Amino acid sequence: MRQSVLNLIFSLIGLSIGYGIALLTGLHIIQEAVIGAFIIQWMAFIPAYLGQTEKFYDLIGSSTYVFVVGYVYFPNWSEPSVNWGSLLLAAFIVLWAARLGTFLFVRIKKNKEDKRFASIKPSPTRFFMAWTLQGMWVSLCSMCALTAIASQQGVVINSFYYLGTMVFILGFSLEIIADWQKSTFRKNPQNKDRFIQHGLWRHSRHPNYFGEITLWTGISIMSFSSLSGGQYITLISPVFTYILLVYISGVRILEEAGSEKWGHLAAYQAYVRETPALFPALRKKNKT
Repeated sequence: MRQSVLNLIFSLIGLSIGYGIALLTGLHIIQEAVIGAFIIQWMAFIPAYLGQTEKFYDLIGSSTYVFVVGYVYFPNWSEPSVNWGSLLLAAFIVLWAARLGTFLFVRIKKNKEDKRFASIKPSPTRFFMAWTLQGMWVSLCSMCALTAIASQQGVVINSFYYLGTMVFILGFSLEIIADWQKSTFRKNPQNKDRFIQHGLWRHSRHPNYFGEITLWTGISIMSFSSLSGGQYITLISPVFTYILLVYISGVRILEEAGSEKWGHLAAYQAYVRETPALFPALRKKNKT
């Protein structure tokens, strides 16, 4: 009972943080988009809990990004001139969401389940909290871009915008390459029960997450010049992504699983010792 109450409190905190930051933007359309993001998660939670499935959790999350971007961008569609900065920024987020959502959905269909949810699904309040936190994830990551798009002048194209574009492309490319390398590695039957340590994974134990943090940093830089006053708090996007991936899910969970599975191997111990957990570093090739 106590844990259920705590789960509901954490859910309320997640909603309060997301909507509270939306209020600071001073833009009603952002507040509506954020509420919409949470409502989508709560609606999806009902069939997910009744069916005890997490198979469409990531797909719903990615689709919600597309919803909030479309909700904020399309009211400006009838403007006589196109703001190409806003269009490209919106397109970047939609492209990322479509790629990630498809990748994760295909992966969970193949694996049949997401082990992260094994102990979460049976508890209605804990599963509800997971869906609510996804609403907060969508809101906080996208809000700087949504605010820039919804601003009176739209997204400003300047040196910051071009810099952010390059940073986004770098991060997006790193994420795609890292996911492709790991997927290819796992498809090889000879690599069963082995860990990947080549390609980008030679320089970082989690290069896909580094790419994720980098691309949201790029989105924030692209949005920077279009913000003002309290709107600057929306630049929390990459910081929140870092905290989420390193301390809540992602890195923490995978490191624990890796240690449990391969921690007894000298090769894995050396890999962990010599390879940074997140930020890449050059490593010399082993002598043969």
